[in-house]
Amino acid sequence: MTQKSLSRLEYLGSIIPAKLLALSDDEFSKKPSPKKWSKKQMLGHLIDSATNNHHRFVRAQFEDKPLITYNADEWVDASRYQSMPTRHLVYLWQLYNLHITLLIKQIPTALMQKECDSGDTSLHTLEWLFDDYVVHMEHHLKLLVEYD
Repeated sequence: MTQKSLSRLEYLGSIIPAKLLALSDDEFSKKPSPKKWSKKQMLGHLIDSATNNHHRFVRAQFEDKPLITYNADEWVDASRYQSMPTRHLVYLWQLYNLHITLLIKQIPTALMQKECDSGDTSLHTLEWLFDDYVVHMEHHLKLLVEYD
């Protein structure tokens, strides 16, 4: 599945930024309710996901089952995404995912079977975590913009 996920991530990195930048600032920043994230904050959440998964993809290669967890709501709040420029967030998301794509391509197959503890009920291989990372990203991106 990882090759399919790599291809999908490359595709998303090439089409999503223009779609996000086409949104008006009002649409991108509007919160549906005080307790729900705006589209801007949702993109910030995807940047946080990239950050935490980057740690997993790197550290699990040389650490024994590292525990890397995060609280999504706390990260979004502490990162202040709502007040950041849209272009900054879009380009950061794009470049971070390009970086992750290049990283995953260079991890030897055997190391993709190393495990990481993400705080849920079981350990997961880097391969599983990467595939899940792309699925999770697409779930959120489909709430932000329309694409194939």
